[in-house]
Amino acid sequence: MTTKHILLSTLLIFLLPFTDFAQNTVSGKVYDNKTLYPIRGAILQIPDLKIAAISDSNGNYEFHALPKGSYLVEIDILGYASQVHTVKIFGAATLDLSLVASLYEEDEVVVTGASSARNRMMTPQPVAEVSNDYINEHSGTNVIDAIALTPGVSAMTDGQSISKPVIRGLGYNRVLTINDGVGQMDQQWFDEFGIEADPDAVHRVEILKGPASLAYGSDAIAGVVNLIPEQALPEGQRRGDILFNYQTNNGLINNMLHLAGTQNGISWSARVDNIMAHAYQNPADGYVLNSQFSNFNMDGTICLHRKWGYTQLHASYFDMATGIVDGTRDSASGIMMKQVSYPDLNGGAPTYELPTKQEQTSYTPLVINQRIRHTKLVWDNSIAIGEARITGTFSYQKNQRQETNDPTMPNTPDIYYSSNAITYDLRYISQQMGRFNMSAGVNGAYQSSQSLGTVMLIPDYNFFQIGAFAIGNYRVGNLALTGGLRFDNRSFTGKSHWIDTTTVAQAPVPPNTPGSFEEFNQFTSNFSGLSASLGAAYKINESFYVKANVAKGYRAPNVAECAANGVHDGTVVYEIGDNTIKPESNVEEDMTFGMNSKDLSFELNIFNNNISNFIYAKGLKAADGSDSVSNLLSVGGSLFPDAPVYKYTQSAVQLYGGEAVLDIHPASLRLIELNATFSTVDGGLKNVSDSTKYIPFVPPARITADLIFHFKKTRWLRNAYARVGMLNAFQQNHVYLGAAAATGLNTAQTPYEYAASQSPTAAYTLFNAGIGGDIQSKGHTLCKVYIYGSNIFDTPYIDYMSRFKYNPYNYVNGRVGVYNMGRNISVKLIIPFDFSKSK
Repeated sequence: MTTKHILLSTLLIFLLPFTDFAQNTVSGKVYDNKTLYPIRGAILQIPDLKIAAISDSNGNYEFHALPKGSYLVEIDILGYASQVHTVKIFGAATLDLSLVASLYEEDEVVVTGASSARNRMMTPQPVAEVSNDYINEHSGTNVIDAIALTPGVSAMTDGQSISKPVIRGLGYNRVLTINDGVGQMDQQWFDEFGIEADPDAVHRVEILKGPASLAYGSDAIAGVVNLIPEQALPEGQRRGDILFNYQTNNGLINNMLHLAGTQNGISWSARVDNIMAHAYQNPADGYVLNSQFSNFNMDGTICLHRKWGYTQLHASYFDMATGIVDGTRDSASGIMMKQVSYPDLNGGAPTYELPTKQEQTSYTPLVINQRIRHTKLVWDNSIAIGEARITGTFSYQKNQRQETNDPTMPNTPDIYYSSNAITYDLRYISQQMGRFNMSAGVNGAYQSSQSLGTVMLIPDYNFFQIGAFAIGNYRVGNLALTGGLRFDNRSFTGKSHWIDTTTVAQAPVPPNTPGSFEEFNQFTSNFSGLSASLGAAYKINESFYVKANVAKGYRAPNVAECAANGVHDGTVVYEIGDNTIKPESNVEEDMTFGMNSKDLSFELNIFNNNISNFIYAKGLKAADGSDSVSNLLSVGGSLFPDAPVYKYTQSAVQLYGGEAVLDIHPASLRLIELNATFSTVDGGLKNVSDSTKYIPFVPPARITADLIFHFKKTRWLRNAYARVGMLNAFQQNHVYLGAAAATGLNTAQTPYEYAASQSPTAAYTLFNAGIGGDIQSKGHTLCKVYIYGSNIFDTPYIDYMSRFKYNPYNYVNGRVGVYNMGRNISVKLIIPFDFSKSK
């Protein structure tokens, strides 16, 4: 299908003469199941329609002017267990709701990976949720911090500003990040490239663990992180929030203003915020020089709700400047130094000097830094056709990533990638046909990227991807079955690039210019893959459920894997891509056992993941058997003449493990709650020795435990809590131990990350604590206060998932690498205000 056909199909869909728009409503009463008293302020949402309602002083609520069909309604209010109900809308429907007093969220709605919102308990694939309360009650410095302790999920970090999600040991382009309803189109092919998303704009997060290629195509082979914004306010509501956050360790300052409202079926939202922090500190390193960052964001949304459905337009802008930590220290004091000169063409080493106190605590990154900008426009639509509907979501995204590495040239980025991308998703969602419903559609993306810097690692490129899929759902009694098929095709084109051999600058010259050579050859690669999924969820009784799922995923190679040809500053190795490599594919089996009762809930997930054609960088050997090194000074193409050479290759990988979650919330002792989790993942390359099979950045086993105290409501305080917690990360012994020591082979036979992983990363235990609540006056919330202390005993530690573990040796304390953040106290204040018209 060509772009022309897609655009034509889109126009036809949105010009269809829809009829039969009778007035459809849902109304009812919300009340306490014991006292039968009406409940005021309960929020009811229909996620598929992006609308909400609120119960009044008599417990009454109403949705009006709705499209026909079957939809999930979610009810949520603090102090009561949340509920999920399916309602068939055809004319006037009534749904009265009896709520049970509870501090525990018993039921959840899932929107990730499904054609429409579903009950989590009846979703075969493992899905975890990070709620808005959890986000507010914990501290973080970037958007991925909010999910880093979710069982089965971790974060590969590059300081406090950059974190990349890792699901069950897989990251990079194997985890798809969805933000504002569309896949994030940026540069995710290296460790130091983070997620361009505003943490203040994320209301909650859903994490789908396991292959999600069926719904999303390539780059979701390991799972999906869905950053979900807040829902629209109920009709007639106009509200806002002001947020202030300060953190002691890094001086972080976060200010945000958010306004939103809904009137006459038109909802809107606007936000502006700024986050900035100076260098963070820890007891082993002092100030981690150049870890500071600043981040400015703004976004706006407008949505029209009518009985035919809705149409929504969203725009956002993300702009972050962040320092790059070198880790070089003064040999006498151990203080981190700033780089003041670059390596020269004669092989001279860079020079350093001690920073001033002002530079250590400045909120402005030093000359060596990254600047990342991401501009996005999303158009989201849902249109009723009888009891079925057609949805269409389209986005335009511009990503600009600059990296400056020469301190003598502060305004000249060595690396500058600029891309423009369009995503599209068109699908038909059927009406409920007895026990069956289904969805089918096409989605994909087009991206064009240019390199505008003075150093190139990848060529300019274009790719176009399209995938067609069908997903069916069958429900009989307490059994839910889900399955589907998908076929994807990606066309990838790398462009030719000629450079002058007499200069270091890589500005292009015409082909075959005297004294030039072709640094990147033009090529076109086509990748295709089949994805499938089949799963079942069975509710044994009101307390117990089981789930099983088998999924086949697909991932097309990224640009670095296809076409890299140069020195990567982040690892200082020479990387070579291969445009003939095959797509990755995997088959993962998941089993889940769970229970929910009035006193406790428990869920156990186990998985086994076999990956074919797993792509990784493998070192090359010279003719004499030694490590191969590059030396491009003869053509003026590199400032790193001794960089080891690695080429992307493929092998088979197996990963397996599981997660367990326990929450004890005694009904007879409602003020206390205990939450504990355990997660582990193991495995590696197949058919190699144990000492050389382990792939990098597979997290160690981890245990978390939190004891939460809920306090009774008073005249001036409600939703008050106190919590104490513990995190124990096990020692990671499953690392590459060195082929030379184990088998006599050369270390170049394995990925370059292994060179820094030749010894286990030590175990550590951290403690945290927090308090908070809503301060009230005359029944109105004046403000919400959250105080949270992380690593409260100031324990020095290096997390296995930190890239800083590769940083230089400290001659003063004998430690290798740069340690994670020490004690940090976060104070967050949210001031809500309501400017709705009085009724």
